Amino acid sequence: MTDAPTEAPESIEETAGLLAGLDDGTRVRVRGGGAHMGIGHRFDPDLILSTARLDRIIAWEPDDLTVVVEAGVTVEELEEMLAGKGQTALLSEQPGPATVGGAVAAAISGWRRFRYGPLRDRVLEVTLVTSDGRVVTAGGRLVKNVTGYDIPRLAAGSFGSLGLIARVCLKLWPLPAACATVRVSSAEEALARTFRPLAVLETDRGAAVYLGGTPEEIAGQAAALDGTPVDGLDWPDLPEGKVRFSVRVPPSYLRSIIGRLQPGWRYAAQLGVGEVTVGADQVSTGKLQALREEAEAAGGALVVLEAPADLRRGFDPWGAPPPSLSIQRRLAALFDPGRKINPGVLPGGI
Repeated sequence: MTDAPTEAPESIEETAGLLAGLDDGTRVRVRGGGAHMGIGHRFDPDLILSTARLDRIIAWEPDDLTVVVEAGVTVEELEEMLAGKGQTALLSEQPGPATVGGAVAAAISGWRRFRYGPLRDRVLEVTLVTSDGRVVTAGGRLVKNVTGYDIPRLAAGSFGSLGLIARVCLKLWPLPAACATVRVSSAEEALARTFRPLAVLETDRGAAVYLGGTPEEIAGQAAALDGTPVDGLDWPDLPEGKVRFSVRVPPSYLRSIIGRLQPGWRYAAQLGVGEVTVGADQVSTGKLQALREEAEAAGGALVVLEAPADLRRGFDPWGAPPPSLSIQRRLAALFDPGRKINPGVLPGGI
C-alpha cells in the first residue's frame, strides 16, 4: 500500500460528513486494529479511515443479553468488560489488536463456533455509514424482524462493501459455570463421545476438547473421554507464518485436507466445523492451488489470510467466486455506488 493520509473521526456524524465530502473515485481503506488487513485483494488507498476514535460502549443490557458498541472498541476490551458480569460476545479468543467493527467486517467467529454458531447469527443491529454519507441503521436490538435484505447478517463478512460499520448490537451469552480442557489422542473419537462441547480442536501439537457447563457435566464429559479435565480453556495460539490461509470444507472432508498439509506447517483445525487455519514460512503457489482444488471440489474454499506480495501476484486470495457474486455486486452498488470503500477487496474484485 502507498502512504496515504489517515482520518480518525470522533463520531458517526463526523464520519458521514467526511465520506460525503470526498470526490468521486477516491479510494478509502477502513482500518480498525489492523488484525485482518491481510485478507482479500490489495489496493492502494487515497485515504485511510481509522475507527480508533469510534470507541464508545453505547449500551449494555445484561438482563437482555445485548450490548451496543462503536466499531473501534477492541475485542479484548469488550470481552473483559462483559466477563465482569459473567457474559461473553463469543468473539475471537486471541483477538490481538482486533476491533469489534473489524471482527464483524471480516466475520471472524472464533473457536467456539461449533457450539454457538457463526458471528453473523449474533449481530442483531448494525449502523453503516455509506460512501456518500448516508447513515443506515438496520435490524433490532431485541427481536430480529426481517423483511427484504437482512442487513446485519450481510454486514458480517462485507469488508466495508456496504459501508463503514460504525456501530453494532451483539447478542450475548452467559459464561458457563465451569470450563475445562481435556487433551485427547483422537479428535474424531472425542467429537463422537462428547455432547455440545465448546470446541474440538486439533493442532500440529495435539488435540483437545474444550468443555463448558456445570462441574458435574464437565466431570461426566471428561469421563466419557477417558481424560483428565484441566480447569480453564487453554486455547491454542493462532498459527503464525509469512503465509497464512484458511481451508473451509464440509466437516467430513476436513481430515483429508489435514492429511495434505506439509510437515512443518503449523495448523489449528476445528472438528465439527470444517475449518483449518494454517501458518507457514514458505508455501508454493502450486501447493496452495492443489489444496484449493480439493477444497472447492468438496464445496469449500481456500482463503488467504496473509501472504507476501510475490505470492499474491500469482494466486487469487479468494479462489472461485461464489454463486452469489451477482447479488453481492448489486448490493455493493446500492450501498456504495462509486465503490469508494475498500474497492476490489472482495471475491471477483467487488
